[in-house]
Amino acid sequence: MIARRRVPIGAGSDPPRGFDFSVGGILSPDRQPPAVIVGVAMYPGNYATQHPDRAAFVMAATGEAVSYREYEARSNQLAHLLRSLGLNQFDHFSIYMENNDRYLEACSAGWRSGLIYTPVNSYLTAEELAYIVDNSESQVVITSRAKRDTVLDAADECPRLRHVLVVGDDGTSGDPRVIDYATALSEHPVTPIPDERGGSPMLYSSGTTGRPKGIARPLVDEPPDAPNALFAFLSSLWRYREDMVYLSPAPLYHSAPQAAVGTTILKGGTVIIMERFDPVEYLRLVEQYQVTHSQLVPTMFSRMLKLPDEERDHYDLSSLEVATHAAAPCPIPVKEAMIEWWGPIIHEYYGATEGLGFTACDSEEWLAHKGTVGKVIFGDLHIVDDDMNELPVGEPGTIWFKTATAFEYHNDAEKTREATSPDGTMTTVNDVGYVDADGYLYLTDRKTFMIISGGVNIYPQEMENLLVTHPKVADAAVFGVPNFDLGEEVKAVIQPMPGIEPDGALTEELLAFCRKHLARQKVPRSIDYVAELPRLPTGKLYKKGLRDEYWGDGVSRIV
Repeated sequence: MIARRRVPIGAGSDPPRGFDFSVGGILSPDRQPPAVIVGVAMYPGNYATQHPDRAAFVMAATGEAVSYREYEARSNQLAHLLRSLGLNQFDHFSIYMENNDRYLEACSAGWRSGLIYTPVNSYLTAEELAYIVDNSESQVVITSRAKRDTVLDAADECPRLRHVLVVGDDGTSGDPRVIDYATALSEHPVTPIPDERGGSPMLYSSGTTGRPKGIARPLVDEPPDAPNALFAFLSSLWRYREDMVYLSPAPLYHSAPQAAVGTTILKGGTVIIMERFDPVEYLRLVEQYQVTHSQLVPTMFSRMLKLPDEERDHYDLSSLEVATHAAAPCPIPVKEAMIEWWGPIIHEYYGATEGLGFTACDSEEWLAHKGTVGKVIFGDLHIVDDDMNELPVGEPGTIWFKTATAFEYHNDAEKTREATSPDGTMTTVNDVGYVDADGYLYLTDRKTFMIISGGVNIYPQEMENLLVTHPKVADAAVFGVPNFDLGEEVKAVIQPMPGIEPDGALTEELLAFCRKHLARQKVPRSIDYVAELPRLPTGKLYKKGLRDEYWGDGVSRIV
């Protein structure tokens, strides 16, 4: 087994690259991406030999660093191990564990051995996990001791699953499928497997509105170090450079951290991996490691902004060059406050995991078009009504893209058809939005969460964005609930700030706040309170479960 040690982090020297929408000539004149864009590899490339002692990543909680040399060796060992377990090119395995020091090598080994690997939401139950493992046809699951029992509970529903590799296994399971990860790795060489081929992640949608769907792309047979169009695109877009230091506060199973962390590794930078997000710890890590780049979600912004001034102002954040965000629309007051605090270094983008298209904007563009998620960089955007008629500027409708990159939902032809236009030329994830006169896109909500009250379409995101700006609100969810006369009425569920009593006085205060800023039909008819809303670590609100409690056995027209 290779010894672990602390290694130095490279200090940046090259100036950041300019924000270049041409992306080094990758995109064609009509802003179309390459024919196939797959995931960004956690692949060390030449840095294992050029800069072997540079830290590829550092675990924030412990300070343990793994060098490029060690990262390369460990991912090679795992590639050999997966081959020995019978996994050949285009076979599947899953990764189900919390952020830890073995996560990136699991992805890297999948990439370099031509496998399809599925990082799974580490907060899923055994039943939910079983669905993804079985649907993805995974033969191996890589997990941790903390998650082992959940995997074993799920295993009986996964007939193809043959082996469970457990990081930190203590030998207590008694299940013959369980293999101690470190012991098994130590039996294999640190050199590359002889048949290295490029693999690909197959990510699953978050499942906030139904069963998660595996996003499968055309498979290609090429070396793992073949030129990567997505890597070049993201590097230019986010001004990545060698020796950069990237702070990752999000779970590694999600598509955005996968892309950002993978691009950092391919660029030769260092990743600081937070095991979980904490607002004060995030700020401390920026100062400690002189972080240059990071990617967050709007709820992280909100939590940092609500820190006391003495905590917000205590840390030196001057090293930050680029902070990107996505996953959900950011409330305008929140983003205004973040730009005022951090300066015009905040970039926003919108792009579904399916890769339908991509929009982006920097701080200057956003300030000139407040609320936008950016202008189209690639893809051909269309805003249409339910009859697929093109809508005029400023009018919200379903967002469709002429298919930029081919995909289908794995083993789910029906969902693939639902996401495809009748003529087969466009695809959607059922987001709703509109485009302004300058071509900037604004998200209104997810179509599945639209409230139809008395025949009026109401988009909950607007109310949620308002409520979270109230100083007594930590988080908010808004959705439709049954109303005999109107069909649906607006319900808000609030997570109060610590120390705030969720009583009638607070309800009246929040309703008055809404009446001041919203049209009458958008104001919630009632407010309930919970200790914590079910928001995924990726920033997405798991609203379906909340809403279903109010509908019971009734049938909603917005399922």
